[in-house]
Amino acid sequence: MSAKLSIFENNVTIKSPAIIGKNCYIGANAYFREGVYLDHSVKIGPGCEIKNSIICSNTAIAHFNYIGNSIIGRNINFEAGSIAANHYNERTNKKISVLYNSEIIETNSDKFGSLVGDNSRIGANAVLSPGTILTKNSIVKRLELIEQVIPE
Repeated sequence: MSAKLSIFENNVTIKSPAIIGKNCYIGANAYFREGVYLDHSVKIGPGCEIKNSIICSNTAIAHFNYIGNSIIGRNINFEAGSIAANHYNERTNKKISVLYNSEIIETNSDKFGSLVGDNSRIGANAVLSPGTILTKNSIVKRLELIEQVIPE
């Protein structure tokens, strides 16, 4: 059995470093920047921006999505227009915290996206706020905002 080569449509921009596995599909006008790793059989739809992120095998990121500073597990589906945000523009204090096992953990970073567990589903136009952690098999509804740590 031979490995399939990845397919790149027109006008894909890749700023190194980037590692793209076998059998990936990269849609037109996708934009990869500041370090991207795609495992095998990943689908990135047209017009997506992926920044400084790891995307594991058999994951599909539909068209017009943004994934920033995130680790996305296996067999994930992001429907169109969904966002894994990595920065709080609206806050004075831009440092990002995460909620893990009912404990708030400071990342000491102002750029931190999401950690999404295997087999999760993210609906169209949903937003994962910076610092979101989703366990395996999570479902985020269309248009839903996930904000796990609210500043005081």
